[in-house]
Amino acid sequence: MRRIEVIAEQADGAEPAFLAIDWGTSSFRAWLMSAAGGVLAESRSGEGMLHCASSGFAPVLRDHRAKLGAPDDLPVLICGMAGAKQGWVEASYLKIPTRLDALHEGAVRVDTPGDVRILPGLAQARAEQPDVMRGEETQLLGVTEADFTGLVCIPGTHSKWIRIEAGRVAEFTTYMTGELFAVISQHSILAHAVEASASPASESGAFREGLATTRAVPSGLTAALFRVRAAQLLGFAQRSDGAAMLSGLLIGTELADVAQRFAAARTVRLIGTGGLGELYRQALTSAGLDVTVLDAEQASRQGLAKAALQLWGAQF
Repeated sequence: MRRIEVIAEQADGAEPAFLAIDWGTSSFRAWLMSAAGGVLAESRSGEGMLHCASSGFAPVLRDHRAKLGAPDDLPVLICGMAGAKQGWVEASYLKIPTRLDALHEGAVRVDTPGDVRILPGLAQARAEQPDVMRGEETQLLGVTEADFTGLVCIPGTHSKWIRIEAGRVAEFTTYMTGELFAVISQHSILAHAVEASASPASESGAFREGLATTRAVPSGLTAALFRVRAAQLLGFAQRSDGAAMLSGLLIGTELADVAQRFAAARTVRLIGTGGLGELYRQALTSAGLDVTVLDAEQASRQGLAKAALQLWGAQF
């Protein structure tokens, strides 16, 4: 069922300059933007790439454009899975190293009425360490300055760690931490050890114990996972702590690898709020890192605005 929600009304006196869209696998978010990068109105739904595989992308964009009152000739800039191989139009990956403020140069125009473009993802085309991202590059653009040097973490189903040098993406690594949590907690023996509705709590002692266990001995992850179930069977732990323990073990393993891969980094920009963002904030802080927390949705919007202003700024 299609559901479109307009979050904000258009601001008085501000003229729309472009439509910014974050089109994910299962979600759609659109912002009607001013030339100065301000949000005039917002619309969102569950019409992500998976939905559009059967219904098409153009009808979704048309409906949201109408709901927002955006003129038909208003430029549209999209990031995310709409540019994937199985998306609307493939926006090929830019190979790193590449400057974040050059993302707009790789935008692909869609064969549809009006000026509609999709930003590219990034690829680490190295045989020894292949990796890709799509959507996160726009968040990076949104939260970094042109000369930024440092480390950025983006938690999620597939967590990303990105090293940036003077505004250029130099290296990144993806960890399947979130997906592993879902698979293990639902489709392994630990389904009996994790409450289906439980959300790991960052203040939980079990979460901190899990972090410490695999950060200390990351090679022992598979043994530590089985002990989650064994501890409950033998009365040493409660099922209510299962989600927190599992989360701590998986995030701890991720951070152990990060500590080796990015050993010199002592500060990190964390793009992630809510429950998962708080888990990572505490985990990073406990590892001795200085953490700056940034909102993920705002990062996407700001990145789209920066790229749009580079593409069409002279026309606004």
